[in-house]
Order: sequence, then C-alpha cells, then structure tokens
Amino acid sequence: MSSLAAAANSSGGSMGSLLIFAIPILLIGFMFWSQRRRQRTMQQQQAALEVGDEGRTTSGLYGTIIALDDRIATLEVSPGVQVRFDRRAVLAAPTAAEEPATDTGSTAAERQDTDLRVDEESDGDASSSSRTSGE
Repeated sequence: MSSLAAAANSSGGSMGSLLIFAIPILLIGFMFWSQRRRQRTMQQQQAALEVGDEGRTTSGLYGTIIALDDRIATLEVSPGVQVRFDRRAVLAAPTAAEEPATDTGSTAAERQDTDLRVDEESDGDASSSSRTSGE
C-alpha cells in the first residue's frame, strides 16, 4: 500500500512543479505580446502624422505639426512659438472620444454659490443655538 501512496504523491508533485514553471513562462509571453501590440499601435500613429495635424508629445505637450522630417518633428505650441522634437516622441493628439470626460455639470460660480449657501446655513444654526442657550 505504501507503493501506491508513493506513486500518487510523485505524480501529483510533478504536476505541481510543472505549474510552477509554466505560469511564469505564460506571464512573460503575455507581457511580450502586449508590448509588441503597443509598439505596433504607436508606429501606426507615427506613420499617420501629417503637417497640419494636431500632435501630442510623450511628455504631454500639445501643438500643431508644422514640419516633419525622418527624425525631427516641429510643433507650433503657440502662435510664433515652434518647438523641435524627435519624431518618435510625437503622437497624434487624442480625439474627443478618447479624451477623459470632464465635470461639465456645474460651473465654478455655481459650485461657489452652493458653498456659500452651506456656510450661511451652518452659521444660522450656530447663532440660533447660542440664542436658545442664553434664554
């Protein structure tokens, strides 16, 4: 009976050690696959750049592309202000659908007005409680 138990333990142990080696290999394979997909997407965006397009650098600077070379892209970030970048650092600017949504539900003035009303209500409660305690 001990030989049967030893056979069961050895087959289970080899399966466990196989998983220990297989999981990291699968994880590394997935990382290579996703990185290659990201590189392909960036190369397609950079190949599609044209003069006159809106561009964004990898550091987040937005501007209009006014000149393109094999190695250099020149962006106009403000009227008369031109900045040169390595072409690999310039991507197409995200469209309105890709940009994160901003809070357009209320303006700053409406938020400030709401804050003032809350402050007035809290002041009113404090003054009424002090009057009642003095009586």
